[in-house]
Amino acid sequence: MKVCSYRGLSICIMLRDEHCPPHAHVDAGAWSARLRFSFWHNDVDLWDVVPLSRRPPQAVLEGLRQSFGLSAHLRRARGIWWSGMQTACLDNQVWDCESNEVPVMKPVTETTYRIGSACYDPEEDRIFLTLLGKLGGVEIDL
Repeated sequence: MKVCSYRGLSICIMLRDEHCPPHAHVDAGAWSARLRFSFWHNDVDLWDVVPLSRRPPQAVLEGLRQSFGLSAHLRRARGIWWSGMQTACLDNQVWDCESNEVPVMKPVTETTYRIGSACYDPEEDRIFLTLLGKLGGVEIDL
């Protein structure tokens, strides 16, 4: 499903045979790209471009990333992903209550908890995390 466009290029969420992490696709014919997004923060990253030999100018890729990162577009992308996939791709990851983030390569400590489940509310653009071993969860307004 189309999320938005940038300079005539459609940024779409594909739902058939998809996988985590949440991402969008851009198919330009000679090349294609994927943009990663999250259900716990509003950053967007360029994930990859193939084939690398036909990679477009960096300005085009950055324009795609910035366009997709607009709050209305991210909200639409999250809603499409959630409705089709029914996951925010956060289950079994670690949440750090001190830094309020999903850290990379951090062991479970007294400030970290494993995420048991994540539930996204598209109308409010809000995610609810259930943390294993902690009373009360985490609610994030995106």
